[in-house]
Amino acid sequence: MTRATIRTATPDDIPAITQLCWDYRDMLIDRAGSRHGVVEVAYAADGYASLLADLPRIHARPTGDMLVADIDGAVLGCAMYYPFSDGVTEMKRVYVDPQARGSGAGRALVQAGIARARADGYTRMVIDTITPLHEAIALYESLGFAPCAPFYDPDPAFADVLRFFDLSLQEVHHDSG
Repeated sequence: MTRATIRTATPDDIPAITQLCWDYRDMLIDRAGSRHGVVEVAYAADGYASLLADLPRIHARPTGDMLVADIDGAVLGCAMYYPFSDGVTEMKRVYVDPQARGSGAGRALVQAGIARARADGYTRMVIDTITPLHEAIALYESLGFAPCAPFYDPDPAFADVLRFFDLSLQEVHHDSG
């Protein structure tokens, strides 16, 4: 498989992104196992469909971005970010199609999102996931994300299955003296 090209999504990519997001939801439900209710509440089908239709507005440049992993002309991964609060951006819906897993596309998507958010002037990035997504947690930690307190008020019934991470986007300058 060819290495992924990471780029900003175009309007032509929206159907593929929408499908990836539905696949992401299905994967979350599957991986949550007996706690699938967490996903079914957070991603209720009707509300999720409305959200997906609004992604191009929510993640619009210049304050956000929708990134895709293009592999051999097919959109096989996505990640997006948007303004969360003053100086803070949230990365959402990082997902790579199973046929592209292991290609480095997930890492490349997150790295591109970090770089672009930093260039957009954000000073902190936050992300959340569920505990069964061990690969996502390992990826985020390998890229410097650290566990943090919840950055929103999770439903107490689901708090134990959620994991929250943040990353400083401020450049570190070292004195040469």
